[in-house]
Amino acid sequence: MDTTIFPKNFLNSLQDEPGFDPKDFIQAHQNTPSPTSIRLNPFKPADINTGGKVPWCEEGYYLDERPSFTFDPYFHAGAYYVQEASSMFIDHIVKYIKPADVDIKVLDLCAAPGGKSTLLSSLLNAGDLLVANEIIRTRVPVLTDNLNRWGRSNTIVTNNDPKDFNHLKGFFDIILVDAPCSGSGMFRKDPAAMREWSEANVNLCHQRQERILADVLPALKEGGYLIYSTCSYSRQENEDIADWVCDNFGLESIVIPVDNRWGITVSQSRRHQASCYRFYPGKIIGEGFFVTCLRKTANSGELPVYKNNAQQKLPATEIAQIKTCVNEPEEYYYFKVNDDWLAIDRRHKESLNILHKNLYIKKSGVRIGTIAGKHLIPDHELALSTLINNNVFNETQLDYDEAITYLRKDNLNISAPKQGWSLMTYQGLALGWAKLLPNRVNNYYPKELRILASAPKAGN
Repeated sequence: MDTTIFPKNFLNSLQDEPGFDPKDFIQAHQNTPSPTSIRLNPFKPADINTGGKVPWCEEGYYLDERPSFTFDPYFHAGAYYVQEASSMFIDHIVKYIKPADVDIKVLDLCAAPGGKSTLLSSLLNAGDLLVANEIIRTRVPVLTDNLNRWGRSNTIVTNNDPKDFNHLKGFFDIILVDAPCSGSGMFRKDPAAMREWSEANVNLCHQRQERILADVLPALKEGGYLIYSTCSYSRQENEDIADWVCDNFGLESIVIPVDNRWGITVSQSRRHQASCYRFYPGKIIGEGFFVTCLRKTANSGELPVYKNNAQQKLPATEIAQIKTCVNEPEEYYYFKVNDDWLAIDRRHKESLNILHKNLYIKKSGVRIGTIAGKHLIPDHELALSTLINNNVFNETQLDYDEAITYLRKDNLNISAPKQGWSLMTYQGLALGWAKLLPNRVNNYYPKELRILASAPKAGN
C-alpha cells in the first residue's frame, strides 16, 4: 500500500483514533472513487433517476454516475441538492431531537454553500424558523441562491461573526456548527486538501473552533441542542471539543441511535463520554465526517424584551395586489425593503424584528417583487418559492432544449397564446420569469445565475 499519497505524519496522527483501520482507509483512498449523492427536495417532487438509498437520510440517494448538474433543469429548479452522503446524517439527528408539537428556531452558523441549511429547511414546519448565517461575506450569495432554489419562506440569511449572536441570549432551540476544520475528511474527494494539512493547522483549527463555540453558545436556550460537526478525523477537533464545551458551558451528551449496518463508528470523548459519530471511507459509502449532539443544561440569561412600535406605513392597494400572488395570503407578514415587497410567515414577525436589530440580514422570507405603476414586476425568488399562487400567473412549459436556452439567458423562440409575465417551467417546476411580447420573449432569468459553461460532448 502506498502511504506516500498522504501528508507527512498524517497516518501516524490517526493511529489511536476510534475506529481507524489504516488498511481499509488507504485502500478506500487509492481504489474507491468518491461517490456522488443527492438529497431530494420534498417540496418539489420530480422524476429523477437515482441509485441506492443513503440509509440515514430519507431523501438521500446515491447516483450510479456523476451527471452534468449544470445542464440539468431540475437542479436549477431546486428539485435536489448535491450533498455528500455522510453529512446527511444531520437529517437523522434532527428528526430524533426535534419536538413534534412546538415551533422552534434553528441556527446554521457556518452555512455556505447551503447543503446543511437546505437539509434543515426540509425538516422544518412553516411555524419553525431557520436562520442560515455565513461568516465570510463573499460566500453569502451562493448560500442565498441555494436557499432561494429550495423555495421555503421561513428562512432568514445573515452575514455575521459568531460573536454577534452573543446578544441573542437563549434565542435558538437548535444550533448547528459545521465548524471550519483541517479538512482531512475530504482528502479523497479533494486531493488538493492534503497540501493544506499539518499538525500545526489542526491545533490552529482547534483553537478557532473553541472561539466560535464560545461566541455562539449563549444564543442557545437552556434545554436546546448543539449539533457540532467537522470533516476532520483529528480528535483535537472532534471528541476533545465535545469535552471542552461540556467543561465550560454546561452541555450534556445526547445518544443518537445508530443502526450497526450503517458502518458508522460510535466513539466517546475521554472525560465526559460524550457520544460521537465518525464516518470513514471504506466503512461507509461517503467521505470523512464527524458529528456529536449535546444538550445545554445551563441558562445563559434571557433575551431583552424588544418592542418594535415603528410600523411601516404601507399602501393598502399594493398589499392587496401582493396578496393575490401568494397562497394562503393571510398567513404571511408583508413588508418592504427599499422598493421590494417581501413576505414571511406572520409567526416570524417578532423574530424578524429581533434579528434585524442585532444582525446583518441578507435575505428574509421571500422577495415577491416591486410595484411599478399598477403592475407587479415579480422577483426570481417568488418564481422558485413554494408560496407562489400559480393561478395568478401564466405558465409556459419548456422542453429540455428550451429550458437550457432559457437558463443560458439566450433568446427563446417560442409561440405563446398569452402575453405578459409568464412562469417558465420544466416538467412542472418553475425556473424563473419571462415576459411574452407579440414579436419576442424577454428573458428575465438572473444574469448572475445563467449557465456559462459549454455543453458536455456526447458520451461524456
